[in-house]
Amino acid sequence: MGAERDGRAGRGPGTVARRAIRTTLAACGSFYLFLYGLDQPVAATYALFGVVSMAALSHIPGTGRQRAAVMVRTAPAVWLLVTAGTFLAVRTWTAVAGMLLIGFVLAFVAAAGPRAAGATPGLQLLYIMPSFPPYAPDTLGQRLLGVTLGLVLLVLAELFVLPEPRGPTYRQRVAEAGRVAVRCADELGRAPYALSAATVAAVRAVGESLRPLRIDEADRPAGPGLRDRALAHAGLAVRTLLGRMLHLPPPPPGKAPLKPGADLLDAVGRAAAETAALLSGTGRTNDEARTNDEARTLRRLREEAGDRAEHERQGLTAARGRRRAALLEVADAAVAFTEASDLAVRGRRARIPGGVDSVRFWYAGRGAPLLWWHRLWAHAGPRSVYFQNAVRIALALGAARTVAGVESLPHGFWAMLAVLSLTRTTAAQTRATVRLALAGTLLGALLAAGVLTLVGGRTTVYAVVLPVVMVVAFRVGPVRGVGWAQGMFTLVVSFVFAQLAPVTWRLAEVRIMDVIIGSLIGVVFGLLAWPRGAQAELHRAVAELLEREAETVERTTAAVVAGVPGATPDDRALRRALSLAESAYAQRQGEPRAPAQGAPDWQAAMMTGHHVLWGSRRLLARSGPVLDPVHRDRLGGRTSELVAAMYAAARRARSEPPEATAGWLPARAADAPAPVPPGQPPAGPPPPAAGQSPAAGARGDWPYADTPESVAPSRYFGALAWLESLAVDVERVLEPCRAPSGEGEEPRT
Repeated sequence: MGAERDGRAGRGPGTVARRAIRTTLAACGSFYLFLYGLDQPVAATYALFGVVSMAALSHIPGTGRQRAAVMVRTAPAVWLLVTAGTFLAVRTWTAVAGMLLIGFVLAFVAAAGPRAAGATPGLQLLYIMPSFPPYAPDTLGQRLLGVTLGLVLLVLAELFVLPEPRGPTYRQRVAEAGRVAVRCADELGRAPYALSAATVAAVRAVGESLRPLRIDEADRPAGPGLRDRALAHAGLAVRTLLGRMLHLPPPPPGKAPLKPGADLLDAVGRAAAETAALLSGTGRTNDEARTNDEARTLRRLREEAGDRAEHERQGLTAARGRRRAALLEVADAAVAFTEASDLAVRGRRARIPGGVDSVRFWYAGRGAPLLWWHRLWAHAGPRSVYFQNAVRIALALGAARTVAGVESLPHGFWAMLAVLSLTRTTAAQTRATVRLALAGTLLGALLAAGVLTLVGGRTTVYAVVLPVVMVVAFRVGPVRGVGWAQGMFTLVVSFVFAQLAPVTWRLAEVRIMDVIIGSLIGVVFGLLAWPRGAQAELHRAVAELLEREAETVERTTAAVVAGVPGATPDDRALRRALSLAESAYAQRQGEPRAPAQGAPDWQAAMMTGHHVLWGSRRLLARSGPVLDPVHRDRLGGRTSELVAAMYAAARRARSEPPEATAGWLPARAADAPAPVPPGQPPAGPPPPAAGQSPAAGARGDWPYADTPESVAPSRYFGALAWLESLAVDVERVLEPCRAPSGEGEEPRT
């Protein structure tokens, strides 16, 4: 599986065992210090559960050093939550109101990426604990002292106890992709002006290595900050660069490349080498000695080539025009790669130079609060899976707190903990999790009841056994599943509370009752609030994205045909659709795969969205002549064919396969095509002519092909090259639908 598919490398048994040992050392060390050394049971309780919250209940990704960094940054939030919970516990209604608000906010912060999302469950529990009676604001100091010492010991353990090796970072992978781009430019710049089989294989391999599922969650550039945005942009740009170089048309047979094109391709290679060195840390990064000489040369040559294309009075032949248009696309992707990488390395010190699409790099120079606000505001609505999850968990926690307060449940926070740890993003997943959890809790409670009956009040026995049980619980639970986790955690909490106060076997009975109540509440809200999780939203979001892509393609080519002067397009609808689709896709990776077959390649659809966005901006940024009727018809026909394919892909994405909806919706013809809105193009491309393959239309060979002697403006060939590359993208989106092999979420390149 390649280090558990790389993205899951941090979940192996060895890693889990190391984390279990670190968690046990920090939890038991702080607990015993306060309970037996300082005789402060309140501080001891908060120390232990503070560690358990952030180390066991949370799912912070990465190595110990990466997890420690996240915990240090969340320390102020921990203090604030413990304080708020302490004072809001004065009444049940204030505690519930706080739970609804804080529960929603903490869950919604998951939109900031996997590191923030991983810490959310632990932070939720740190508000839940003090929000229960007794109302004791005079113990706030002890609570804060306990939780702080627990976190300090946990951070030290993460840093120094059994440290974990770190794999290649995303930045290193992007640098390697840049080096492959250098290799491509070298081979394309000399005879026979084509890539070797080994280089093609390297391009495909490095492209696969940049897929999100191949990257550990802690290293994915998914945060809202400037460097994360820029690094993600650099990864997308270098993948686009490699894809464009992979399909670069050769020069006309028997002719050497023209000097401007050869110089541009050489500049791409040198700029990619410079950027790869910058990303890998071998290039200089200080402002006084910026290493952007090659990038500046590339931008200059790119601008000169664009100016020649814009002001050229005499048209180009098809062979020359197609190659130059493809070279301009290669150069554009290379410029984006260099600028995004500069932002990723230098942060706010980097500046976007003139002549570069500043809207594409809108985040450059922005402060962290504004970037956070932009990310959260983009998901502030019921179409966002982050919003849906936040509403679901806040309502479930609020209901559990209400029941615990009204019914005066003993140890009611256990019911809240059950809601927090067992509620999943889909109702089916929640139901399966609850079934296993209840079985595990029952067995754990029976064993705990037997031990409590036999040992009685001899706390020394519990103190000796607790570390062993805790190591086993935190080692076995993540590996063997939720049933084992709940059963072993029942033993842990029983042995903890047996040291805090005299208990009987009835403590196990209370534990079972609380878990049952919390589980039922989780199931109910799992059914009521978006029960299919990201699955349904992913279908809707990708369908809408493909429709926005089709609209953008139509508007762009219409402007090219009409010779509209250069302008910046209004593509806010496309950008929002792309953001929602990417968030739904990201959540879908954490949900169980339905056995549905034939769904589109989701990631290819989103890559297509970026290509539509970038290509549209590039074409509309410059002016061009009005196309003559012949080329207008050719470009219009090619556009109609592509738009029809995009709408067909949108309808295919919107219709969920029957297996995906089994058990949740009435039987229906899921694969039946949706009605076509008035004026929309037909559902697919026109049939191929006799003797031609169905793929000919996707390559642009039929029926709008240009002869080698055809002469047309550069803007025409630029639009045609863009449409043809998008046709390849759409073909890839639909490829799993024609040859079902799963859900298309990890297609082979």
